[in-house]
Amino acid sequence: MSHILWKTLVLSPVVLGVTVLVCARATAAEVASSSKDIKAKVTQTEAPIASTASIFIQTEQPKVNQQLVAQKTDDNKVLEEVNRYSSEGKNQNSLSQVTSVSQFSDVQPTDWAFQALQSLVERYGCIAGYPNSTYRGNRALTRYEFAAGLNACLDRVNELIATATGDLVSKQDLATLQRLQEEFSAELTTLRGRVDTVEARTAELEANQFSTTTKLVGEAIFAVNDIFGGNTGDANNTVFQDRVRLDLQTSFTGKDILHTRLAAGNALAFNQVDNAGLPIDTAEGTQTLQIGSTGNNGVIIDWLAYYVPIGPVQAYFAGTGGIHSDYVATNNPYFEDYDGGNGALSTFATESAIYRIGGGAGAALTLPFGSGSGGSFFKPSSLTIGYLASNANNPGPNLGLLEGNYAALGQLNFSVGDRLAIAATYVHGYHGAGGNLFDLGGGLGSISRVVGTAQANTLSALNASSSNSYGVSAAFRPSDKLSISGFISYHDVTGFGANDDYEAWSYGLGVALPDFGKKGNVLGIFAGAEPYAFNRPGFAGNDIPYHFEGFYKYRVSDNVSITPGVIWLTSPGQNSANDDAFIGTLRTTFTF
Repeated sequence: MSHILWKTLVLSPVVLGVTVLVCARATAAEVASSSKDIKAKVTQTEAPIASTASIFIQTEQPKVNQQLVAQKTDDNKVLEEVNRYSSEGKNQNSLSQVTSVSQFSDVQPTDWAFQALQSLVERYGCIAGYPNSTYRGNRALTRYEFAAGLNACLDRVNELIATATGDLVSKQDLATLQRLQEEFSAELTTLRGRVDTVEARTAELEANQFSTTTKLVGEAIFAVNDIFGGNTGDANNTVFQDRVRLDLQTSFTGKDILHTRLAAGNALAFNQVDNAGLPIDTAEGTQTLQIGSTGNNGVIIDWLAYYVPIGPVQAYFAGTGGIHSDYVATNNPYFEDYDGGNGALSTFATESAIYRIGGGAGAALTLPFGSGSGGSFFKPSSLTIGYLASNANNPGPNLGLLEGNYAALGQLNFSVGDRLAIAATYVHGYHGAGGNLFDLGGGLGSISRVVGTAQANTLSALNASSSNSYGVSAAFRPSDKLSISGFISYHDVTGFGANDDYEAWSYGLGVALPDFGKKGNVLGIFAGAEPYAFNRPGFAGNDIPYHFEGFYKYRVSDNVSITPGVIWLTSPGQNSANDDAFIGTLRTTFTF
């Protein structure tokens, strides 16, 4: 084989060019073999698209910043490749031909193979290059690529002969080329077979694919739960609960994304009971799989949102089910999973309670600032503002987009160095009579509450209220195997009636050990105080309700994880006279 190649180098500039032709026609040769899985961190795992402050801390399964992700099947691999090459083809007419070597952006006159390439391009015209005007001459040459390039030049030689310019090629050159063609006949045959296979499968996929713009991402959670401790343990039984989310992700430009998410579930909260046998009115210990659960596995559209860049600004629009953590950094990696099944067990450990105030429909903008260059202490940071209305769809009195319950957020996000992210948050809320402070957009008169005690949640039943909340969150990653994060929030509620004012506090600290025992596993420990308020008229109990949580997410495969964990609640209902409660959970999460 080496002898043949040497003769080729001596005899013909055409064949010389073939030997340095690395990948001019390699695209067709590797369509079927070069496809790779596009991995999603579903729910997997970066900070929201709007938050640049904590982007350096990569966690699993981001809700927002995930690109269009196909299910991992062979058909989708082929389709991804076809779409990619089809997109390249749209950027340049396939009939256009490179006529000068200077048209290759990555080929310089000083390159050792410049003369050979110039001959192939300008004299023989048998190199087309790539649609982005690159030659990619530094890649290793495979036999298939060599066969593809050889075949292209042989076609050109035949054209020269047919057009009476065959005197440019000697009989000796043709004999050598014929021997080369015979040498690579097996590769050429295989190449043609691969192209035929791809064409057939492409036709089938195009005829049966779900959509050219939309991909499906799903999550299913199975959980076995029980609660122990005093009267609370006696009042509850072991349960087997589920929740399913199917997210249709649509992109129209490749940079935007529309989420249309369906949800169903049957998860119900445990009934906590005090020492007198009476129910404790509290949302302490609420688990993430209970968020969005319909109670009877009825299907609803629980989230409809659109992300689109507008110049340097990242815009967010929510039609329904919008929450603040959709568009702003919560700085709680490995615990935050946007109430999914791969983070912390509880809503409290997932994110600061300040992000649980309000929700629904609205919009948000994130503006980056600072370059982090020139030795600046701060890395690129951002300012986020957002507005969500709980009853935006209702045209009734004291309702709607502007007159009903709403929560307006402003947050400054800072990255300090490469391992520390800090955010300062302010939320102003308006709340009609009745309802709860941390309602996640439940709206006017809603009994919904997702975190904290009754003392911290319950608003005036007779008068409207306004709230001003202030929070700080931070995440620190001293190493790739350790993440420390925490938050503190203060809430000042002003009622429009007598004795309606109160203050509430909440704080927490978490330590996560990613890849503990195995890559993809996470050991997490979180402790803090769920939202509480003291000295409220009509409420008993002035003790701090501490929350301790530990879990270990074991990654069975790329799509399955098992998470055993325990939640320990002290002084439920802010009353130390009540027995502590212990919630045990075995959660299995399927992502696809």
